[in-house]
Amino acid sequence: MARNTVPIRSGEDVVRVRQEVRRCAIEAGLGLVDQTKIVTAASELARNTLDYGKGGHAVVDIVQNGTRRGVRIVFEDNGPGIPDIELALKDGYTTGKGMGLGLGGARRLCNEFTIESTQGKGTSVTIARWK
Repeated sequence: MARNTVPIRSGEDVVRVRQEVRRCAIEAGLGLVDQTKIVTAASELARNTLDYGKGGHAVVDIVQNGTRRGVRIVFEDNGPGIPDIELALKDGYTTGKGMGLGLGGARRLCNEFTIESTQGKGTSVTIARWK
């Protein structure tokens, strides 16, 4: 299936991630609500990759599981990592200037959400939305 790696090094790259995710969501046949959910989650995670992970990349895939089609995105950075993932997923928790809804909100917008992080080595977040 389609696979595209989008570098995340600037605010413009966050926009490019959103555009690529929307393109793949349309190609995978997701409805407008599901497109909006996966694009919103991807936008938040791309911004986190830039702001907290000091940049990285997103790999956007159209995936198929039996008769289901969807979009999977893997965000990876080599930043400082997340010391406490459970705490970071709680609404209201932030290490920046935001409202602390990013990771938890992104998780709620997806059908699949996994996060792995090692302090000093970086973070990988995988999300998927299915038709």
